Amino acid sequence: MKLPSLANVHVLVIGDVMLDRYWSGSSRRLSQEAPVPIIAVEAVDDRPGGAANVALNVVSLGARCTLVGAVGDDDAGRALTRQLEAAGVVCDLVIAPDWSTILKLRVLSRKQQLLRTDFETPLPEAAAVAVAQRAVIHMTSASAVVLQDYDKGALADPAALIERAAVPVVVDPKHKPFSCYRGADLLKPNAAELRAGAGPWDDDAGLLARVETVREQAQIKTVVVTRGEQGMTLVADAEQLHLPAAPVDVFDVTGAGDTAAAVLGITQALDWPPAQCARLANLAAGIVVGKSGTATVSGPELAQAAGAESGADRGIMNRDQLISAVARARGAGERIVFTNGCFDILHAGHVAYLEEAKALGDRLVVAVNDDASVNRLKGSGRPVNAIEQRLRVLAGLSSVDWLVAFAEDTPEALLNVLQPEVLVKGGDYTAEAVVGADLVRAYGGEVRVLSLVEDCSTSAILERLQ
Repeated sequence: MKLPSLANVHVLVIGDVMLDRYWSGSSRRLSQEAPVPIIAVEAVDDRPGGAANVALNVVSLGARCTLVGAVGDDDAGRALTRQLEAAGVVCDLVIAPDWSTILKLRVLSRKQQLLRTDFETPLPEAAAVAVAQRAVIHMTSASAVVLQDYDKGALADPAALIERAAVPVVVDPKHKPFSCYRGADLLKPNAAELRAGAGPWDDDAGLLARVETVREQAQIKTVVVTRGEQGMTLVADAEQLHLPAAPVDVFDVTGAGDTAAAVLGITQALDWPPAQCARLANLAAGIVVGKSGTATVSGPELAQAAGAESGADRGIMNRDQLISAVARARGAGERIVFTNGCFDILHAGHVAYLEEAKALGDRLVVAVNDDASVNRLKGSGRPVNAIEQRLRVLAGLSSVDWLVAFAEDTPEALLNVLQPEVLVKGGDYTAEAVVGADLVRAYGGEVRVLSLVEDCSTSAILERLQ
C-alpha cells in the first residue's frame, strides 16, 4: 500500500471529547491503611482522549481535521483545547456552563496501570443541541465525517447527522442500538459492542451472520469489527475479509479504536475500497498498541509500515479464517503453497526450506501441529516451545503468509478443504512418504520435496544441548 498526500483531505470529527490524565511514579511500599501500593507521583501527563484523540490522529497522519464536541468552562477543557490547537486541529467546541469536561485519570507505576478513575456527568441537552448545530455547519467543507460516540451525550441524534452528510460517514459506536446509526457508510464496533447490540455467536460463521443482520436492519454499507488480538473482520457488499492482528508486542490498547476510526475516516475520504481501508486501519492499530497510553500514529510511521507490508492480511488464523483467505486468494488468481510440521525449534534449515517453498507460489500456508499432537508424534519432553510461541516466531518470517494450528496427527483434513496447488515437504522426506500426497495428486495438485540443508535438525540441536 502506498499512501498518497493527505493535504486535501478534511475529516470532520464529531463526538465525545475527554482528557486522559496520567499520574506516574514509583511504588516501593504498601499503605498501612489498606493493602494497596503507595505511588509517589513523579510525573503528570495530559493527553486528548475520545473524539479528541481521533482528531489528533487525523492531523498526525497528515490530513486536516475539524473537531466538534463539548467541554466545560474549566482547566481540563482549556488544557484539552490548547493541546489540540497546537497540534493543528481546528476546534469548534461548545463550552457548556455548569458542566465539567470529562476526565479519565490513570495511575501508573513502572509503566503498568494500577487504577483508573472517571470524572463525568451527563452532558446537558442544550449543549448537545449546540454540538449538532455546529457539526452541520462544518459538513459542507468536509471530505468525510467520523462520529465518535462514547455515549456521553455529545451525539444525541446521530441518525440526523448521518442524513445531513453528503460525504462518507464512519461511526465508532458504544451503547446505542445500531439502528441509531442508520445509513452510515461504515460502522466500526468492537466485538463486545457487536455482541451487546446484535447477540452472541459461537464461530466466525455466526459472527458474519450477526454482522449481515446489522447491515440489513440499519442499512449500513460496511461493518468493520475490531477484535483485539484476533484482528479485524470486514463485511461489505459481496465481500468478507478477516485481517489477523499484526504480530507486535502489545504495550497498551488505550486509544487503538480511535486510531482505527481516524484511518477509516481518511481512507473513506480517499474513496478507497473497503478492504484497503480496513487493512490500513488494522496496520495503524497494530502500531499504536505498541505505545504507552493514549497515543497517535504519524504519517511517516504508517507510510513506512505500509511500505514494509507485503500484505496486511498475513499472520495467524483459525481454520475458518484460513479457508476464507485461501478462497479469496484463489479467486484473485493466486497460487497456494502448503506445508506443515512441528517447527519446535526454528533453525536455518527451516528458514531455507520455507523460503524455497514460498518461491513456488503466491501464498505460503504453514500448518503447525499443536502441543498435544507434537507430544504424540515426538514423545515425552516435546514440544520444547508451546504452540503460541512457535506460531509467533514463524509469523515473523517474510516467507510465511498464513499460519494455522491443527490438532490432528496429519494435515489431511486441512488439505482436503484447502486443496492447495502445491504441497511441499523438506528434503528429509521422499515423495512417497509425504502425508497427503495421494490426496493432492488426486485433485490435480503438485507434490514437491525441497532441498535439504545439511547439519540442521531439531533432534540434533536438542542432543547437543544435553
